[in-house]
Amino acid sequence: MPELNILCIGDIIGRSGRRVLAQHLEEIIAKHNIHFTIVNVENSAGGNGLTRAVYEELAGLNIDAFTSGNHIYDKRDIFKQFEELNLLLRPLNFPKGQPGTGIRYFERNGLSIAVVNIIGRVFMGLSDCPFQKMQQVLPIIKEKADIILVDFHAETTSEKQAMGWMLDGNVSLLFGTHTHVPTADDRVLPSGTAYISDIGMTGPRDSVIGVDRHIVIKKFLDQLPVRFELPRVSSAVLNGICVKVDTESGKALSISRIYEVYDE
Repeated sequence: MPELNILCIGDIIGRSGRRVLAQHLEEIIAKHNIHFTIVNVENSAGGNGLTRAVYEELAGLNIDAFTSGNHIYDKRDIFKQFEELNLLLRPLNFPKGQPGTGIRYFERNGLSIAVVNIIGRVFMGLSDCPFQKMQQVLPIIKEKADIILVDFHAETTSEKQAMGWMLDGNVSLLFGTHTHVPTADDRVLPSGTAYISDIGMTGPRDSVIGVDRHIVIKKFLDQLPVRFELPRVSSAVLNGICVKVDTESGKALSISRIYEVYDE
């Protein structure tokens, strides 16, 4: 197979996001002739965190790898079970000793695919330097993998773009997650790495990054503490990207955005 088609789907937000994924993932896979699928699941249980039950629900779909981010430990039951969930990653540069792994290897059509999950530091919680961490592990990953796919869970576009340029030519794809708003800067960088600052989210469309918009507006108006809740939805959005990779060189050939809206 000269080309491998990769699907990456943005942060799943609660039940609405899971329902859209369950109902429409197969048609998207068929439409784009997808061979390997990655989904970010850190907000899939009630809007923040992941539970074992939600993991099992999503694992029953046609998904190959689950990435995450700063909310992955929000549901405490997942903390003790992380090692058993063999599709799930947490950021590689989390402090040493935390459960889980930031690199997993998968086989597809005779190819070794490395999925790497890292997290930014600007406006985020404490973590080790993602740039130094990637420089440290990249030679090891390149010895084992034909194709390298990186989910960079970060707040700022500058940090994501800098990582993209640092990794250009060394990984097949670097895609951003966390902000829940898809960016329009998808491109293949000069040395063959597909890049986008953020692939967006999958969940309530008429919301503020997945949260009830009325609650968020009130928070901005009065600056008082508030409990964020997911909205009742009439429509949901599915954001993601499709990336075509040359299997001989490991370099990206193309990247395109996916933006689908569904009535609930």
